[in-house]
Order: sequence, then structure tokens, then C-alpha cells
Amino acid sequence: MNDFQATQDRSWLFVFIAWLVASVSTLGALFLGEIMGYTPCVLCWYQRIGMFPLVLILAAGLFPFDRGVVRYALPLALAGWLLAVFHWAVASGLVPERATPCSQGVPCSVEQIGWFGFLTLPLLSVLAFSAIIALLLMTHFKASK
Repeated sequence: MNDFQATQDRSWLFVFIAWLVASVSTLGALFLGEIMGYTPCVLCWYQRIGMFPLVLILAAGLFPFDRGVVRYALPLALAGWLLAVFHWAVASGLVPERATPCSQGVPCSVEQIGWFGFLTLPLLSVLAFSAIIALLLMTHFKASK
């Protein structure tokens, strides 16, 4: 196996793992909303707008592998990450509730789930978007060599 093929295989694996993270996040959000009956706040909806299309975009970049998928997926992941960090700051009390678009419906500061005493939905969203961004950046820099 030559170096080019090894780099392509590694890059494909990074995009595949990013797709897995996006898929699990999407299925988790749908499960919590549709099956468990949790109503998402406005910031959660905005994060979903960033996450849900990533499942399709990343899958389209896998077969056949196209390293250009980073150009399409990274802006969505970055926008979702910024929203997730803002939501995490609101839920943590670092940003006041009145600075959010959550004027109607579920308040953005309400933490509906708290696993292990610290894992909240906004933090899980930050972690998922961070993982996707890291994997896409690794794909970009490994494939460009």
C-alpha cells in the first residue's frame, strides 16, 4: 500500500467516524424528542439545523470518498458548535436567560437531562460538534499532504 492510499484510507475513516457521531447525535435528538417526549428549546432547534444535514452531507462524501466534503460540512459544524457553546453557557448560568431567543416555549436554561451529575444536553451537543470539527480538520490536513 502506498502513502497516498494510506492517507486516503485514514481520511475516509475520519469522515466515517464524523458521520457516526452525527448519526448518533441525530438519532439521540429524535429519540429524546419523539419517543421520550422532551420538547426542545429554540437553541436546541437551531443546533439540530446544524447537525441533521451533516448526516446526509458526510454520507455523500464517503461513497465515493470526496475530501471536498470538508468544505461543505465544516461551516455547518462550526455554526452548530457556536450555538452549542452559547446554549451551554446559558444553561450553566454564564449568560443570562434574557439574552437568548427562548422567549416562548421551553426556557433555554432548563436542563432536562443530567447524567452523571454533569452531562447535560447542551454539553453533549458541544462535545459532538467538537468531535466532528476535529475529525473534519484531521481529514483536511491528512488528505492535503
